[in-house]
Amino acid sequence: MDKNSITGMILMCAVIFGFMRLNTPSQAEIEAQRHRQDSIAAAAAADEATAGVIGRRDTLAATDLERLHSVLATMATADSAAATIADGGVTLTLDANRRVVGTIALKDTTVTYSDIVDGKVADARLNNLAVLAVKNATARYLAGGDFAANLSGTETIVTLQNDSVAVDINSHGGMIAGATLKAYTAFGKPLQLFKGNENTMSFTLANNTQRFETKDLYFTPEQVNDSTAVMSLNLAGGARWSLRYTLVPGTYMVRMELEQSGMDHIIPTNISTIDFKWNQLMSRHEEGKMFEERNSAIYYKSAGGGVSYLSETGNDDDETQDNLKWMAAKNQFFSTVLIADSVMVGGKFESTSIDKGDPRYDNYLKNMTFATTLPYSSLSERPASFYVFLGPNRYPLLSSYDSFSPDEDLDLTRLISLGWALFRWINTWVIIPIFTFLGKFINSYGIIILLLTIIIKLVLSPLTFKSYMSQAKMRLLAPEIAEINNKYPGDDNAMKRQQETMKLYSLAGASPFGGCLPMLLQMPILIAMFTFFPSSIELRGQSFLWAADLSAPDKIFEWDTQIPLISSYFGNHISLFCLLMTVTNIVYTYLTMQSQSQQNQMPGMKWMMYLMPIMFLVFFNNYASGLSYYYFISLLITIAQTYLCRALVSEEDVQRTIAENRAKPASERQGCMGRLAEAQKQQQAMLEQQQRKQQSHGKRRR
Repeated sequence: MDKNSITGMILMCAVIFGFMRLNTPSQAEIEAQRHRQDSIAAAAAADEATAGVIGRRDTLAATDLERLHSVLATMATADSAAATIADGGVTLTLDANRRVVGTIALKDTTVTYSDIVDGKVADARLNNLAVLAVKNATARYLAGGDFAANLSGTETIVTLQNDSVAVDINSHGGMIAGATLKAYTAFGKPLQLFKGNENTMSFTLANNTQRFETKDLYFTPEQVNDSTAVMSLNLAGGARWSLRYTLVPGTYMVRMELEQSGMDHIIPTNISTIDFKWNQLMSRHEEGKMFEERNSAIYYKSAGGGVSYLSETGNDDDETQDNLKWMAAKNQFFSTVLIADSVMVGGKFESTSIDKGDPRYDNYLKNMTFATTLPYSSLSERPASFYVFLGPNRYPLLSSYDSFSPDEDLDLTRLISLGWALFRWINTWVIIPIFTFLGKFINSYGIIILLLTIIIKLVLSPLTFKSYMSQAKMRLLAPEIAEINNKYPGDDNAMKRQQETMKLYSLAGASPFGGCLPMLLQMPILIAMFTFFPSSIELRGQSFLWAADLSAPDKIFEWDTQIPLISSYFGNHISLFCLLMTVTNIVYTYLTMQSQSQQNQMPGMKWMMYLMPIMFLVFFNNYASGLSYYYFISLLITIAQTYLCRALVSEEDVQRTIAENRAKPASERQGCMGRLAEAQKQQQAMLEQQQRKQQSHGKRRR
């Protein structure tokens, strides 16, 4: 073999080796191929386990046929001649001749029941799958016992309505599945408290061996009229278990009554309670989700006791052994409340916020779960009854519903967040009555807020005048106070300096607290208004000037980015009423600083006073525009009152008042400052006496 031949052989081997190398699968490819083969083998094994080994035909044995016939015969006696097993695609009917007929819908085709029984299905695999479906359907309905006929059926919606609300009742579960409030809208559509599967209520029916949730059963619907419907479970032996719904005319109340007959043949008489479960995925109805979520929570009232609630700001759960009168899924402006005629025994509650990563985040607020137990007797024709409130958190409306419970005050108004005891008292006895009264004559709630603010400022005007007079006196006394400070300098003379200052205040009839005390007396009203406006459904959707909704921020400019640290409070927008409130607050702060004695101000106090309005801007920017509008108007009126006081009361008048007070006998001008001065004298005398005793004791020891 010559040199060229050898070279050619070497090149050919190199090419072949390289080709083999390129086409050899990698370790990853080998693993992937093996995984595919394993998956194919597993699928084949699953098919064989499901349908039997190919070539082997399964059949319905005599016992299978007997069990199926027994199930259908039982269902037929319950006025249901056919049953549909949706999960298996099985539709079987007991015809007039007591023969079983029907079809079995498989993935690829549909076969008849008679072909399965007669062995006429040519494809062994399809035959075996159909036989398996019939067996599974039979087993499922046998497990259903007396409720087998109600495990499947047709879903039907019955709607009850009056002028206020439309209520949808679903035959699947027999419970309220939707509620539309006709007088309200959300995002441009009629407001639905819930719909579909967002609200589920279920009773647990149990005998000694089985438990059934009514939410899984199909009821037979009967719409009596526009305001009444009955959902019934027609059971073996003529037994009947029903829920009757009656929409109370002119209200947001639905009467729900549990009715039954012959149930002692199904549920033993020794069972004295039934469980009740309720779950609501609370829908979002407002543009400002932050405050809607903060004002949404589970509330419940103990029978004969007070109202409790879970945390409104995060996840929470609670459990009580008390008897309950009602429990509620409370939204910022709307609530669903279940009110028992008798009591509910104990309760478990859980509220979970929808996380930002959840796809439901933009549409829902919280997932709320309730569980309780109800007294029950299978012999009673009406073992339990309730009212279900589906409506707005309007104070006069909720207060009027106390008549639905003759035994005790329902306290439904507690669903409205009006602050702690003092602030709630101010809101319920002062603010809300005035607000409601004005609302009867005026359609614009912007004007109502203006009039309400004027009324409040007029009532508080004596305190405002007193505050102004006190500040004016302190300003005129500033030079004399400076003289006292210069006359008694240092820490050693602190007590003497303070005594002389209190004496001066007493002689002049002035007080360093005179300007603050009237403001402190006004604070409860300011705080009460702070809790009132975010909870006032009357403002919802009401426009005024540029504000489209007084219950939401009046955004005039928005952006996409988040401001670090303050975005959770400030939001990503500017609210004009809040901005006006801030500017007005700065002006008022300036006037206040000018009217006070500069010598008495602590270092840095001036800077802090101007910082407060900026903090209010950050805090209130995301609040209801109605609240910012109220504070804005209130500050404007206060500024006007300040200028009015300056116009009506000159410095000469203040000096004359001080002089007249100095001329009074000490007994007549013994006010707060006089009592403080007298107390300090007594304290000083006691200190001097103690010092003399210590000195005398020291001399005796020497």
